[in-house]
Amino acid sequence: MSPITLLHDPLRGRRHEDGRVTVTLQTSQPVTAAWVRSEPDNEEFLSPLTLRGHAGRRYVYEGELRVNPAAEVTVYAFKVLPEGAGQVWLSELGQTPYFPERAGHFRINPSYEPVPWLWSQVFYQIFPERFCDGDPSNNVASGEYLYEGKPVVAKAWGELPERGQGAREFYGGDLEGVRQKLPYLQALGVTALYLNPVFTSPSSHKYDTVDYLFVDPHFGGNGALERLCSELRERGFRLILDAVVNHTSERHPWFDRYGEHAEVGAYGGGETRGFYSFASEDPDSYHGWVGVKTLPVLDFSHPVVRRRVYEDPDALLRVWLRPPYSIDGWRFDVVHMLGDGPGAKNNAAYVRGFRRALREENPEALVLGEHFFEATTWLQGDQEDSAMNYYGFTLPVRTFLAGVDHRGHPLTIDAHDFDHLLTRARAQLPFGIQLSQFNLLGSHDVPRMLTILGGDVARLKLAITLLLAYIGVPCVYYGDEIGLEGGGDPDCRRTFPWDEARWNRDILAHYRTLIAFRRERRVLQEGLFAPLYAEGDVYAFARVLDAEVVVVIVNRGGEAEINLDLARVGLDDETLASLFGSETFRIENATLSLTLGACESRILFTP
Repeated sequence: MSPITLLHDPLRGRRHEDGRVTVTLQTSQPVTAAWVRSEPDNEEFLSPLTLRGHAGRRYVYEGELRVNPAAEVTVYAFKVLPEGAGQVWLSELGQTPYFPERAGHFRINPSYEPVPWLWSQVFYQIFPERFCDGDPSNNVASGEYLYEGKPVVAKAWGELPERGQGAREFYGGDLEGVRQKLPYLQALGVTALYLNPVFTSPSSHKYDTVDYLFVDPHFGGNGALERLCSELRERGFRLILDAVVNHTSERHPWFDRYGEHAEVGAYGGGETRGFYSFASEDPDSYHGWVGVKTLPVLDFSHPVVRRRVYEDPDALLRVWLRPPYSIDGWRFDVVHMLGDGPGAKNNAAYVRGFRRALREENPEALVLGEHFFEATTWLQGDQEDSAMNYYGFTLPVRTFLAGVDHRGHPLTIDAHDFDHLLTRARAQLPFGIQLSQFNLLGSHDVPRMLTILGGDVARLKLAITLLLAYIGVPCVYYGDEIGLEGGGDPDCRRTFPWDEARWNRDILAHYRTLIAFRRERRVLQEGLFAPLYAEGDVYAFARVLDAEVVVVIVNRGGEAEINLDLARVGLDDETLASLFGSETFRIENATLSLTLGACESRILFTP
């Protein structure tokens, strides 16, 4: 008899009104006994599982999970006694012949309600100033004002940004330009937009807000956002905006660095001084974000800051969730850094407050946090719905395919290491939040993937395959789909080349094919994740939802022959179709044997 394989789909568990949770476990063979292990009252409890039926060739066992009433999150794992000898445990870390560490157990927050629309989306991130100039009449003129003591500069579309000058360089992109390009985005297949900051600000990046209640006039003002939101709704798009509430501009009336509102400004010792953190009576001793003096940090210990940001009925995080805009949520900039005083003290309390405020306005509003590193503590169901998944996706993919770490330093890993990096990030998250993670290959803050890969389109296509098939919600950074390159900030914020002769059609076709496939396959939106193979240059996994299975294989090296054991995902003697081409693949005795070309990816699926 072949070794037993186990499969658990956390999303298919049933939650009962009395707080009980029913879970299921699938096995490739009948078992002598099986239990789900949890720790109610912080002590081990084994709840027996009972055979309830079959799912194809797999046996389905069901039992009641004992929830820990003293904690929001309950951790659990499965213990199985196969027919014969020994035991097998199943957790987020996979199958082991011994008890897995608690940190790798499955997790569930019974009170957590995921954003119901999120998993089916394909996002597209737009840096508005560089996407499309839809209304040249509102463009910034050279010398129109000073930024950091130097005149702002109007540049021609297509000119490269200049390092050290990026914040004061303007190309004319605006919200009307976004609206005009919605047919292009719809043809690409994306369904939701994430816009970098749009509110009044003197910089091109807009992360130094001067007025949270008005869209920057160089982006078209509030009317332009209203028109964009209206057309987005007509086309079935979702929209989230960037919330920059850790800090403001030094020109914001609350701070008033240049004395335009001296009667209330903090800089001169006015009544809003307590909104910010000062080291002494010296007005220049204020704390700027990572030392940047144009970005004075807000002090959330001040009750008026809390009221104006999220508590009051007309708080800035609330008003944009209402008509006529009705945005679908916020992406919170450097959310892990805000708190009392100059640091992140009591951070969790404020993030929970943001969540309550947004859900009071819209029970389906998205709370997305920016985190470059591990965000486990924010992603347990009580704070954020999702995080920008640099830690759990972007950085592992870059290391595996480009051989560099998050600092760009050389780092060589194989597929086994790659699998470990992905697993460690998933393992400590409830499954619904794994499905909600915001996966990306690039953004306005990091070099573009094609540039990191040295222009290697074949390897880029492997990364795109992973982006659209891996567990989580994919986000495409504007221009990536047509081969736009760019190094570190501000080079990663180049203007979109609307001359189609400059587009890489191979990359665009790959994106379109994968986006369409993801949108039509619920298994890629809600299916569980099952690693299949991780050796040398080849990494393979499956997504499984009921009887539907998608197998994803990427090979970063030369030609390779592999054998995949598909018993774990319930496939035995079947034929799989291929997304790339008309070839079919026969599974025999639960084994799929195939040859991969150099730097090739395959997506195979049950017809």
